This record gives sequence, structure tokens and C-alpha cells, in this order.
Amino acid sequence: MMRFTADMRSQAKSLALVPTMGALHEGHLSLIRRAKQECNVAVVSIFVNPTQFGPTEDLARYPRSPEKDLALLESLDVEAVFAPCSREIYPPDCTTFVDPGHIATVFEGALRPGHFRGVATVVLKLFNIVSPDMAFFGQKDFQQTVVIRRLVEDLNFPVRIALCPIVREADGLAKSSRNVYLNAEDRKAALVISRSLKRAEEMTQAGEGNTEKLLEEMRKTFDAEPRAQLDYAAIVNPTTLEPVAQVMPGLVALVAARLGTVRLIDNLIFGPPGSTPEQRLQLALATQPIDLEFTALSPLGERVDRNRRFLQPGRAGPTPAEGEPASRRQYRLRPAGG
Repeated sequence: MMRFTADMRSQAKSLALVPTMGALHEGHLSLIRRAKQECNVAVVSIFVNPTQFGPTEDLARYPRSPEKDLALLESLDVEAVFAPCSREIYPPDCTTFVDPGHIATVFEGALRPGHFRGVATVVLKLFNIVSPDMAFFGQKDFQQTVVIRRLVEDLNFPVRIALCPIVREADGLAKSSRNVYLNAEDRKAALVISRSLKRAEEMTQAGEGNTEKLLEEMRKTFDAEPRAQLDYAAIVNPTTLEPVAQVMPGLVALVAARLGTVRLIDNLIFGPPGSTPEQRLQLALATQPIDLEFTALSPLGERVDRNRRFLQPGRAGPTPAEGEPASRRQYRLRPAGG
């Protein structure tokens, strides 16, 4: 793989990496399509990473479908697939791991101790092996994306992290490799996850901004579905993952729940009515709360003025150029009343 990527670089070709654990579904394929749009060469890794699974988790039975995966990747004209064995990534004498810090100890990190240590370590190994210009991750694993972005910034990795919106089934369930575990009754019950997020969104668009009231309603939604056990529901700052008291565009609602032996996660980014998933994702990525009041104009030109406080890190960005991809759009900010 290193020889391949070196050869591509000698030809001045840009490289994209899409890390996966296989069992590919439409969510993965959306990342790959985006990678091929953004870069000359797309590399897809398939590796079920043992270090991100706890001792009682589903490493042994995690879905694996290598032949199907390779056929899907061939149909998308992926230039290279990197599918190492465990010994290639973790030789017997491997003793070095990455500690992502406090941000990896809450929510998923609290319920799955050591999970993000394994994620951070394997992602940095893949970055070192492939040396991509860009790496593509999905919004569904939102805390993971926060950990990885923090990692790249803290360790000065010259790779741009691109995030893509959640891909859902027609009935709203977020696409996940673990969905295949669900029996018919649990599959139907699993819709409570997206339903709870939708309920919170409906309340915010009706004017409710108190996060505790939103969370209370989300918990009530789960209480009405006896087959689902809520692990957590939270509304957080998208950069720090700290809980917040009032909703504003760009904040994220996180949910994790169990249905029998299957554990699923999902999330929703709050945004102005009519905003697209891509625009909401950009709100979460490009803004962070501060102590001054601002009025934002969305890429649709809508005025967002509900005592929302935002500032893009470093500078106030320009409005998007005509036809510019959503991934490169910046939200134009100005003082309220200006």
C-alpha cells in the first residue's frame, strides 16, 4: 500500500482514504462517492479493528462480507482496497497506543472503555500507511469524528477530515452494519431512536429551546417502546461534547439505545427550518458558541436570529460561491442588528 500511494503521489495525484470495517452499506458508499469527487484516487480500507472492541462486545460476530464488499467497490471504480490482517496492523510486539484524552471518556467512551483508544490508534496507523490528503467519515459516529478531528489537530497531521451526512433507511433508521442483527420485532422497535430525535427537532422548530424539556420528551418517547433500552440522550456542543442548556443551530442531539443484544447510535444536528443535512453538518463543523450575539445567514440566505451565538474558528467566512460544493461552504456571520 505504501508503494502504491507513493506512486500516486509521484504522479501528483490527490489521495482520499475511506476507513471502514467492511459489511459495506449505502452509508459507506456515500463516503466513497464523495471521496472520488474530491480526490483523484480513492483508497478504501477494510479492517475489523480488534482494539476498539471490549472483551464482552461483538468482535467475533461482527458482520463480515468480503466478497460482497469487493464487488461493491469494483462497481464504484475504487482505485485501491487496503484489507490488512490483524498482525500487519498490530504485530506481536506492538505496545504503543494513542490516548485521545477526556473527549474520548464521555458517552460512548464511558460505556465502552478503551473504545476510542483503539479507534484513534488504528486511524493514525492508517494515516501513516496511506498518507491521504483527505479522509472521509460519517456523521452517524459523531463522537468518533470529534475524536479524530481533535487528534489530527493536536498531532499536526496534514490530512483534511471530511464528514458526510447520515444515510437512512426509508423509514428513518440510520444505516448501520449492525442493523442485520435485528429481528423483525426489534427492527420495528428501533425506529424509536430516530423518532425521538425527530420529536426534539419538532419541538425546537415550534420554539422550544430548553434542552432539558427536549430530553424529557425524548425519554418519554423511549418509555413508550418497551423493547428499547435507552443508554443515553444528550444535547451537546459539537466541538467539546459538553451538555448545553439552550438549543441553537449547530448543536447536536446524541442517542444510544439497545434492542435485545444490539446496540445502535444516532444523532441529529439542529438547524434552521428547511436546511439540508449538508448545511446542518457545516453549522456543526464551522461554528462554536461564544459570548457575543451574532446573526447568521445560511447558504440559502435565510436569516437565523433567535439569540443564537456563533463564530467560525479563526475568521468570519465568505458566503459560498455559486455552485460551490456544500463541503466548502462557509457561513457568513455578522453582529446582530448589523
